[in-house]
Amino acid sequence: MINRFMRILVLFDLPVTTKRARKYYTNFRKFLIKDGYDMLQYSVYCRVVRNHDDSKKHITRLKTNLPPQGSVRVMLVTEKQYSSMEILVGTKTASENFLCPEELLEV
Repeated sequence: MINRFMRILVLFDLPVTTKRARKYYTNFRKFLIKDGYDMLQYSVYCRVVRNHDDSKKHITRLKTNLPPQGSVRVMLVTEKQYSSMEILVGTKTASENFLCPEELLEV
């Protein structure tokens, strides 16, 4: 199996108007972090996967941990597509600076 690094982007908008809704939000966010996602910006999380099979596994995990309300979207992009993203305002996050795409491809 060829390793073609990809990124899973999870974008979500969850209600936090009640105590129960905040609990769902917190649990979902904790799941993302535990499953290896890094926060790209508020309500946008990202993780690296080795190939399409790995992405399917993590998307299945994501589906089993969805909150009952709100909006959650997932997008799969290649490492090349991800690296072409432009930052218009702000800087890269600490986790983005930790491992650059060139280091991923040398593994």
